[in-house]
Amino acid sequence: MHQQLHCDILIVGGGINGAGIARDAAGRGLSVVLCEKDDLASHTSSASTKLIHGGLRYLEQYDFGLVRKALIEREILLRSAPHIIRPLRFVMPHDKGQRPAWMIRAGMFIYDHLARRELLPGSQGIDLRRHAVGTPLKSIFTKGFVYSDGWVDDARLVVLNAIAARENGATILTRTACSAVKRTSDHWNATLRNADNETIEVNAKLLVNATGPWAAEFLHDTVHGRAGKKLRLIKGSHIVVKKLFDHPYAYIFQHPDGRIVFAIPYEHDYTLIGTTDIDYHGDTDRVAIDAEEIDYLCALANRYFTQAITPADVVWSYSGVRPLVEDEKEDESESASEVTRDYKLAFDTDAAPLLSVFGGKITTFRKLAEEAVDLIAPALGNHHGAWTADACLPGGDIFGAKPNKRAVLEFDQFVREMQQQYAWLPPALVERYARAYGTRIKLMLADRFSLADMGEEIAPGLFAVEVAYLQRYEWATCDEDILWRRSKLGLHSVRV
Repeated sequence: MHQQLHCDILIVGGGINGAGIARDAAGRGLSVVLCEKDDLASHTSSASTKLIHGGLRYLEQYDFGLVRKALIEREILLRSAPHIIRPLRFVMPHDKGQRPAWMIRAGMFIYDHLARRELLPGSQGIDLRRHAVGTPLKSIFTKGFVYSDGWVDDARLVVLNAIAARENGATILTRTACSAVKRTSDHWNATLRNADNETIEVNAKLLVNATGPWAAEFLHDTVHGRAGKKLRLIKGSHIVVKKLFDHPYAYIFQHPDGRIVFAIPYEHDYTLIGTTDIDYHGDTDRVAIDAEEIDYLCALANRYFTQAITPADVVWSYSGVRPLVEDEKEDESESASEVTRDYKLAFDTDAAPLLSVFGGKITTFRKLAEEAVDLIAPALGNHHGAWTADACLPGGDIFGAKPNKRAVLEFDQFVREMQQQYAWLPPALVERYARAYGTRIKLMLADRFSLADMGEEIAPGLFAVEVAYLQRYEWATCDEDILWRRSKLGLHSVRV
């Protein structure tokens, strides 16, 4: 079978940046085709620490511009996707061997006030001997600080952007690799190949290279040896253990080497610990945690928590490679944690236009996409203005079509309403649906009125109706897509 497609923009890469650009561009009336060689968010974009945050530690690097941009985005994203993004309070125990308390407090004051903050409470000092968050910690930690950021289901964030792009007319092709591209003076001819070995020829006016860790390689190998920005590939790994504490706060710990590690409540029964930051020179398609990283994360957790963990306690782990933009003048011996998380957009108009996206972090994806489309749309004769800051992501229209504070502050009310509407389902299952799908729970459960209507329970908590929904609307094609990216049910059941 052979297909031919014509479009304004061909986007290569189905991570958060590619999906975000597809959503923004399609919403401005541009015709878009996005291809991803694997599943959406199957690499870096599902391997984050799952935070929407300003990046408190970037203040130490005086990267105030990046922190401010991320803090502004934190507020926008909380409103636009309150089902998959939610407020989270973080505890930083004060280690007397590190920075003085007054310096940490000053940094948190700046963090609180660097951008307008309406949804989240500010920071404060706490006595760990009198607060529930101190109970799991060793008794040597008596003083701490609490501040706010956000948690996100990162893989679902990518999928929701792809859904929004499709709803605005984009064509999303998963498990479809871009095997060849040819550039002419005014267009691109690309050959795509899908999992069935079928070829799709795409004629596009503009090409977007949003391949993440493969961005430099894509330029070199596919676009006639053209070199791009120098990328430093950094591996970040996380471990998941049975929960180490019973409250809703997260922790931020600092290792004596200066690196930051988070311990976050995860999937009700677990604690997520990460991330590492090490240079990576291996195969970007096969990234996995190594024994040294597991030992490192366990040791850091054991420095703070009374309940010790060992590698044997790790029930799941994941790793991703972050492509960080490296300055030409940068010392390669510089710590991986010190390389900027900001992004660069390179727009080449020597012939048919080519936009390459380098770096970035999940918190600033929407702004990156907006800046990218602001840059490329005029070259296609499109002058529609930016729109995504005032639009909900699919399922996020909890209390109206426009993003609003109420959807964040009263999300639990929405959960209760859904539990009443679907009282024939277990309340915990309805809560998971509400947090995963938001208002799209009504689409998934349309014409279902009893547990018998849900179909077979394929795995604990996974009914046939959800699988059918994920296949029809969210490009899921296999167990891993469903159990480990669209949901995290793989953690709660035997992996199949």
